[in-house]
Amino acid sequence: MTDLLDTERPVPRPDATGGNGSAPRRATSGSAVPWWLRRSAVTSLTGIAALYTLLPLIWLLFAVTKTLPELYSGNGFSPSAGFHVLDNVRDLFAQDDGRFGRWMLNTAIYAIGGALIATLLSVAAGYAFDKFAFRGKEKWYGLVIAGVLIPHTAIVIPLYLMMSNLQLTDTMWSVLIPVMVNPFGVYLARAYSSGAIPDELLEAARIDGAGEVRTFFSVGLRMMLPGALTIFLIQFIGIWNNFFLPMVMITDNDLFSLGQGLFTWNSATSQNPDYTRLVVVGSAVTTLPLILLFIPLQRWWRAGLAEGGIK
Repeated sequence: MTDLLDTERPVPRPDATGGNGSAPRRATSGSAVPWWLRRSAVTSLTGIAALYTLLPLIWLLFAVTKTLPELYSGNGFSPSAGFHVLDNVRDLFAQDDGRFGRWMLNTAIYAIGGALIATLLSVAAGYAFDKFAFRGKEKWYGLVIAGVLIPHTAIVIPLYLMMSNLQLTDTMWSVLIPVMVNPFGVYLARAYSSGAIPDELLEAARIDGAGEVRTFFSVGLRMMLPGALTIFLIQFIGIWNNFFLPMVMITDNDLFSLGQGLFTWNSATSQNPDYTRLVVVGSAVTTLPLILLFIPLQRWWRAGLAEGGIK
């Protein structure tokens, strides 16, 4: 009996306080880094990264104020004493009978036209993949998203062969058609549609007699406006800075994009050294539309990326 009672006696558990009733001790480290020092380190690293990114732009802004001899002498991060910005810009647009202005117009057509069509197609496709059920939907969606993994440079030559067979090379269509498709835009549009458009709202529109097309344009597209603007900005910047595709597709000087035209001038600096100054000024002018477009629309950019990233 005594043995039985001994086996049923509860085994005492070790005290959570350390076994002797004393309060638990926290591990302390004499080398702990203060929070303000950690924050200062992160801020300093971020500032260094931002400065490294902005240094080329800062140099470019100073270079715009200089003459050709001043570009090769003196401090690159100091403005010219004469401040020749207006003279440089005037010479830029007057060179070769105003060819730079033509290149800027071509680039605007490529970027605005391609970005608008790509945005509409991406939003419509993302909306359809999110709100409609059809056979093989996820397989088709996976096929579209697989396009994100393919580098653009890998498909430029096949695109050139296709455009050549269609006799579209050396036309604006050879640049516009390839940039009308944006797989990442489809992904972002589907993610944004999932969080921004309640299914009940679409059902209410259908009950009121609206067709699918009218429901998309009247309800879906309006509610996806921040996401659509984000897709437009991404595509616009990509097309504006596109260099390789126009270089392969276009040989007519009057259809050059800005990057292609500046590259041509830069290749001719051995014959005309003044092209160096014009290329520098042209590079600065090329960045202005992107800055002017991005600054007022940046809050839509952040909202669209945040909504798409959450989903």
